[in-house]
Amino acid sequence: VAEFIECKANEEKKAYALGNAGWDMSLNGDAWSSIQFQNANNSVRVTDVFLKAVEKDKDWDLHAVTDKKPIESHKACDLMQKIADAAWHCGDPGMQYDTTINDWHTCSNTDRINASNPCSEYMHLDNSACNLASINLLRYLREDGTFDSEAFKHTVDVLILAQDIIVDYASYPTEKIGENARAFRQLGLGYANLGALLMARGLPYDSDSGRAYAAAITALMTGRAYRQSSRIAGELGPFSGYKENRKPMLRVIEKHRAAVDDIDQTLVEPNLWTEARDAWDDALAFGHKYGYKNSQATVLAPTGTIAFMMDCDTTGIEPDIALVKYKRLVGGGVMKIVNQSVHSALSKLGYEDEQIEAIAAYIDEHGTIEGAPHLNDEDLAVFDCAFRAEKGTRTINYIGHIKMMGAAQPFISGAISKTVNLPNDATVEDITQVYLEGGKLGLK
Repeated sequence: VAEFIECKANEEKKAYALGNAGWDMSLNGDAWSSIQFQNANNSVRVTDVFLKAVEKDKDWDLHAVTDKKPIESHKACDLMQKIADAAWHCGDPGMQYDTTINDWHTCSNTDRINASNPCSEYMHLDNSACNLASINLLRYLREDGTFDSEAFKHTVDVLILAQDIIVDYASYPTEKIGENARAFRQLGLGYANLGALLMARGLPYDSDSGRAYAAAITALMTGRAYRQSSRIAGELGPFSGYKENRKPMLRVIEKHRAAVDDIDQTLVEPNLWTEARDAWDDALAFGHKYGYKNSQATVLAPTGTIAFMMDCDTTGIEPDIALVKYKRLVGGGVMKIVNQSVHSALSKLGYEDEQIEAIAAYIDEHGTIEGAPHLNDEDLAVFDCAFRAEKGTRTINYIGHIKMMGAAQPFISGAISKTVNLPNDATVEDITQVYLEGGKLGLK
């Protein structure tokens, strides 16, 4: 496993050596053709027992994949150090939390979950597939700053029905994947533009209020998705594998419903929390009566391409990278992208039109909101981004990224694909802390 952990980091070191030797390391440079694993997303799986072994500095046995016999022993801390050090060099491997993944598995009577798609948001049975769809959350923000939950619920209903129809008409790369996709009918509804929505409402991404709002919306989405899935099952019957997995699936739905009570109702619109609670009550009640048409309903994908097609400021569950961004294009050239939610945020926070225009002009000129005229210091957190601006000092703390995932994860069928951004002076120990904290917060 050590070779797998370090393979991309070693190739990254090779890239540095080529750059130091004078090779062209630009995006389309020739040097990259000799660097392996450029099209791979590597992740390692860890259990809760391993994470406890790391914290207690215990030994950890590695087992053969074939016969499961132990073949060598290492300090758990040493293995975690290798993982964190490799991630420090190249961003990989990511981490998946096997215990949590299988504890929330709806079809555990069929088999355990062993792996994921490359981006790690889809986790289910081997040789299966999941069709994805994402919703632009900012489209549901009314002019008065409230969330249009009725329109949002209708969107979820339509998309779940449409995605389920796609299952039967889609083509699949292998016969086995096609069989499992049709038997378990996994769906992956998700969203984009959460970061922009929070900013437009005047809520800092790294705040209790921001996390509670995100949790409520995510809970409403998935609760409504399972409600619709059960309604479809009432007309057409549940998915083929449901009878075998009725008990574990209802157990997971109950876990989702129980998590709704953990959302701080005082930090969200009253009707939004109530709608989420009612959606899960219906999803559970309908499920007991009809079962479910789909073994899985939601994931949070990165939406790296479709978010731009939907004119989103932010992708997936991410905050904005920066208020002013420059995207380097593969075919050459650079595109300047300016956050479109700043005006709404300033208006929500009570600034006058002239003040808003002055602040926006300052951002466009300086690339940061720090130091802008008229801006109150207590409002700065609303505009914090994943990256520190060149002329700024502020950024979202990396633990803030983990906490946002922890707020949303109890209301997602699958998992969350997300980048945890750290400053360039971050240490290997900081990355270790991120991985350990993710396990404690129940991430997948």
